[in-house]
Amino acid sequence: MSSTSPLPASPPQETESGTVLIRTAADVSDLVNSGTARGRNAKMIVIIALGGIFLDAYDLSSLAYGLPDITKQFGLSSTAAGLVTASISVGSLVGALLGGWLVDRVGRYRVFMANMLFFVVTALVCAVAQDAWTLILARFVMGIGVGMDIPVAIAFLAEFSRLRGKGSKGSRTAAWSPAWYAATSGCYLVIMLLYFLLPDAQLGWLWRFTVGFGAVPAVIVLLLRRRYMNESPTWAADQGDLESAARILRESYGVDARVADGVPAKAPRPPRPGLASYARLFSPPYRARTLQSVTVGVAETFGYNAVAFGLPIIIATLMAQGPLTTIASSFTLNLVFALTGGLLGIRWAATRGAWPMMTLGFAIQFVAIAVLGLIGEPSGTAVVTAGILMLGAFMFAQGFGPGAHIMSYASLGFPTSMRGVSIGFNQAVLRLGSTLTLFFFPVLSSSLGTDLYWVILIAPVLGLIALLVKHWEPVGFDADAEERARLDAESSVG
Repeated sequence: MSSTSPLPASPPQETESGTVLIRTAADVSDLVNSGTARGRNAKMIVIIALGGIFLDAYDLSSLAYGLPDITKQFGLSSTAAGLVTASISVGSLVGALLGGWLVDRVGRYRVFMANMLFFVVTALVCAVAQDAWTLILARFVMGIGVGMDIPVAIAFLAEFSRLRGKGSKGSRTAAWSPAWYAATSGCYLVIMLLYFLLPDAQLGWLWRFTVGFGAVPAVIVLLLRRRYMNESPTWAADQGDLESAARILRESYGVDARVADGVPAKAPRPPRPGLASYARLFSPPYRARTLQSVTVGVAETFGYNAVAFGLPIIIATLMAQGPLTTIASSFTLNLVFALTGGLLGIRWAATRGAWPMMTLGFAIQFVAIAVLGLIGEPSGTAVVTAGILMLGAFMFAQGFGPGAHIMSYASLGFPTSMRGVSIGFNQAVLRLGSTLTLFFFPVLSSSLGTDLYWVILIAPVLGLIALLVKHWEPVGFDADAEERARLDAESSVG
């Protein structure tokens, strides 16, 4: 059954002088959802939020190519190599749970500003690590920053966007996907440039320069955040602080918003959510949405980490290609296929919705992985090219389908009051899946060879089952209006 969204109220009307009078938190939400409030700073906040996603992806991808060199330099077993790759996911699991809770408890802005230091410091520590345990610990701490950043970044994308149309919540939430693939493409571009610049004798150090370079964009994003970032107006209003919400609307949207006469500028703050707020995800009507968002997310994460993160291993080992071909192919697959798919995902989100794009994406991935499994170990240029094109099809489908819309399922079906914990919980479960995938992938790829493809095939099958069991469309759904209607109904009964 498709979802139906409660009709949002009309945005508050302007006075003759152009001032918009705010009386309730619903006025703030409706003003943003209607698209009436549009400003340059609000767009900059969206761009900066995507900048955080860019850093998350870069840091997660920066060791993908260098793992063989790390294994050789530190004399690692396949199990220890798995620990190196999985450590960042373990950290992001912790960060997602903590960050999701903090985002709803203390606000989006404070968490957003604090976690950027994780990226700067840990990138530099990773670059100079002299032993495996230092690298593992630094990547774990870096993962905490990644895990905290995603819930707050997605919350900003949803809460600084209109409900429907151009620049909608669905489109901007889907924008996390091309930002992610722009970062992975940028990562491989850095690797390629360093490959040509470094002397052959120093190529074993390539991974250090790649990881350390992540501190540069982190500093840039940190400076931009200090200049342009603001709290989410809907979160501030939801906390009873209409005065701050009106100020944010003036500063970020250019709307002359004022609290109406006779309305308390600061109402009593609702009880701050504790860790028990995660239990609310499993109460009606959110239980089914939570389970579906987690299931499609696990399927997407398993497939992404096995194929996209594992591209260098797949191309170099399973397809027996040299270093330059591996780097160039990984760069091209991310830039041409995944990024293009992600950009189309933004365009199609507002017109086609998340459910059809997710379903089509998983179906294409099923075909691509099945063909790779049938090809097995390719021999000859034509067969190798066909195999790489199947990887491209997988990445393209990832960009517009599962990759673009897992955040739509994790965020848009939940109101402002619990959006942080919904994204945090979703990300924590996904990071657990990532941890297991990244840990076992080096082991399975060395023991199974091309039979690994049949294991990866589980991902699109699981995603398709979860989507076909329940046709739920989060794009265009007003979860805040649904929550207000439910509270009003409970109040009238009481």
